[in-house]
Amino acid sequence: MNLVLRFARFYVPPFLKKQKLEELFRLTAEAFGCEPPPIRKLGYGECLQAYAQFSRGKAEEALQQPEEIESLKERLYRNAFRMGESLRKSLGVRTRSEMIMASRVLYRILKIELTANTSSEVTIEKCFFSRYYTAPVCEILSALDEGVAAGLSGGGRLVFHERITEGKPCCKAELTLATMPWEE
Repeated sequence: MNLVLRFARFYVPPFLKKQKLEELFRLTAEAFGCEPPPIRKLGYGECLQAYAQFSRGKAEEALQQPEEIESLKERLYRNAFRMGESLRKSLGVRTRSEMIMASRVLYRILKIELTANTSSEVTIEKCFFSRYYTAPVCEILSALDEGVAAGLSGGGRLVFHERITEGKPCCKAELTLATMPWEE
């Protein structure tokens, strides 16, 4: 396992957490075709709460135009893919286990408890956003999860089949990994 990921498993400096959250704000706002709200003066916890409220509000607005939802999800996916790809390169992710570790680190920044086994099963026991999102909002915004997973893995696919926002005890998804780019 590379040293950067080994360290990040245990500690991510607050300024890096906020930096990743600001990036998520920007890419989400871009997908919704708006500017992100001003968050520079907010602490990390306030910023995370502001993101939850912002993304929920924008997704609720999008639900009023159902014909636009698929194109919105494509934009969210595409933007998140770039974030995942950038993380893969900057963290030096080179194996499947490192990809899963990088996912855990990113999700921990977002106060999401993710576990994944060596097969394809992904479970989210606790999700900060489940207090803010309804099932339809979560379904739209999970395009971000799908995009980040694809970018981190070099083309894998994450598909949710249970969500906390649907009244389930946890989120469950299947992560199908393509051959990692360096394994071809």
